[in-house]
Amino acid sequence: MGKIALVNGLVFDSTGKPVFKGNILINEGKIEKVGKANEMNIPDEYEIIDLKNKFVMPGMIDAHLHLTGSRSGKVEEDLITPIGVFFARAIKDLESIINAGFTTVVDAGSIIAVQLKEAINEKTIIGPRIIAAGPVLSQTFGHGDTHYLPIEYVDYRTTRKLTPFMSLICDGTDECRKATRYAFREGADFIKVMASGGVLSQRDRPEYRQFTLEELKAIVDEANAVGKWVHSHAEGKIGIINSAKAGVKVIAHGDMMDEEAANEVLKAGSVVIPTFAIDYALLEKGSELGVPEWGMKKIKELYEIHVENAKLAYKMGIKLATGTDYSGGVGKHGDNAMELKLFVEKVGMKNEEALISSTKIASEATGLEKLIGTIEKGKLADLIVINGNPLDDINVLLNKENIQLVMKEGEIYKNKLT
Repeated sequence: MGKIALVNGLVFDSTGKPVFKGNILINEGKIEKVGKANEMNIPDEYEIIDLKNKFVMPGMIDAHLHLTGSRSGKVEEDLITPIGVFFARAIKDLESIINAGFTTVVDAGSIIAVQLKEAINEKTIIGPRIIAAGPVLSQTFGHGDTHYLPIEYVDYRTTRKLTPFMSLICDGTDECRKATRYAFREGADFIKVMASGGVLSQRDRPEYRQFTLEELKAIVDEANAVGKWVHSHAEGKIGIINSAKAGVKVIAHGDMMDEEAANEVLKAGSVVIPTFAIDYALLEKGSELGVPEWGMKKIKELYEIHVENAKLAYKMGIKLATGTDYSGGVGKHGDNAMELKLFVEKVGMKNEEALISSTKIASEATGLEKLIGTIEKGKLADLIVINGNPLDDINVLLNKENIQLVMKEGEIYKNKLT
C-alpha cells in the first residue's frame, strides 16, 4: 500500500459538498488528507497518480445481494450442482463486482459467503469486502423454508448436503434466540431474518406476516447483545411494521410500504433497500432462466406497487440504500450499478442522491459507516475513478470500462488510467 497521492481529480466525497478539483493523500490504506488541488502540496515520499480531471468518488456498495454462484432461476439448480462449482462461480462473480466499482457488498444470505469473506480477507481471491449474514433465519413455512423439500434438506443444522441457500428454521422466541446465536457461531456479521413471505418462495405470498413481533424482538435483542444488527426481508406491510417496531436496522424490499408502514420506519430510523434491480431482472429474463411460473406471477403483480411505494418513501425522507438482490443467475453480478439507474429513473432521485445512496447511506447497512462511504480524513481508502461524470449521466456507471481505477483500503485492484 504505502503512500499514494491521487491528484487533479473531480472529487465527489458523498458528504453533500459540491464536486471540487482536488487531491487525496492515502497513507497505509487510509485517507490522510483531502483538499483542493491548488491548495495542497504533495510530499516527496508519495507516489503520484494524476487523475487528469476524471471523476473520483467512494467505492460503491451493494447493500443486499447473494454470493451463491447461481446461473439460473431453476429450483433444481441448488440440488444438482456440486458445492465446489458454486464456490468457483462466486469467485468469478466477485471479480466482476469489484471491477464494476463496488468495493463492499452485503451478502444477505448465502452459506458460502462466510467462507468467501475469509478468502477475500487473506487475499487468496480478489473481490470486494464482504459483510455476510451466513444462514438466514426463517420460521417454518417461511420465505427461507424451501417448502417443496423435506425440512431436513432445508435446515442448515440437519442437512448433509450443503447448498448456498440454506436456512436456520426456528419457531418461538427460544428457538429464535438459539438460531441467532448459532448464526454468529458460524461467522455471521449480522442476522438476516424473513419477516414476510416473498416472490420466490412457492407456497407463501409477500403480504404474509412471518415471525411475530415478539420473535423479531428476541432476535434483535440477541444481535444487539454482541454489538450486531438485524437485516430483514420484509415485503408485506405487517412484516415491515413489525421489523421497525422490533428495532431492525435494515429493511430490504419494502414492496408494500404504504404511508402507515413508512411512518413506523421513519420512527425507527431504519435504512430501506428497495432492491429494484432484481424486479427488473426477473421481468426481463426470469422466464428464460427458468424461474417457476408461480414466481413470475407474483413479481408481475408487485412491481408497479413497489415503485410507487418507493417514491412515497423517498418523498417522506426515508433513508434508501442501493442493493440489487442479484444472485449471479437472475441478476448478473458486475451489472450492480443498475440499481443506481433505477433510483434515478423510477424513484425520481437526483444523480447526486443516487450516488450518496450507493455510498454514504449504504455504508450504514454494512456496520462500517465510520470507516467507509465517504471521502474524508481517517476513512478507509475505498475509491473509484470514472471516465465520465455520473452526475451528468448515471449510465456511465453501467459500463465497466468506464471504471478506470478501483482502490480498496489503499490497494489498487484495477488501473486502466492512461
